Amino acid sequence: MKLILLGVPGSGKGTQGRLLAEHFGATHISSGELLRAHLADPTGAGRKVGEYVRAGELVPDDVVLFLLREPILAALERGYILDGFPRTLAQAELAFEHALSLGATADAVAYLEIPDAAVRRRLLERSAEGRIDDGDAAVVERRLQIFHDATQPLLGYYSDRGLLVTVDASGTPEEVEARTLAALKARL
Repeated sequence: MKLILLGVPGSGKGTQGRLLAEHFGATHISSGELLRAHLADPTGAGRKVGEYVRAGELVPDDVVLFLLREPILAALERGYILDGFPRTLAQAELAFEHALSLGATADAVAYLEIPDAAVRRRLLERSAEGRIDDGDAAVVERRLQIFHDATQPLLGYYSDRGLLVTVDASGTPEEVEARTLAALKARL
């Protein structure tokens, strides 16, 4: 299974990515986790990534693609569950070109749909885990705005290609996983 998970920050992409990777025996690749791992490096890419993350902005396409290339290549045999990328139409088009050349195109795209009010609560609660991009209400609002402006157009892009399934992401992780698996089964 090669699956892309889309959703607002806090919609459960990371949790579902781990659950679905286990279910399918695939590799979970989180762009957010990769970026946060680079934050630990105070020089070079880590410093640059940190500037964008702290401001609630998207990290530039070339940086994200560079960071994701090796994990995706390593996951091709088992399959992958990719969460947090792409986030813009430009990223989707670039990623599609790269994926074609690598034989890594996605089988499906699952959109985890959840109301913004529920996401605000989740993100502010998650800040207790030390997530620098979640604890500030202004940054949370900026991240939601970026999703609606830059990422939401991906829904039409993937729908037009017959890859999109929409899943209600409210409820327990197990309920969302069951809905996701049912939607994928109906799609594939």
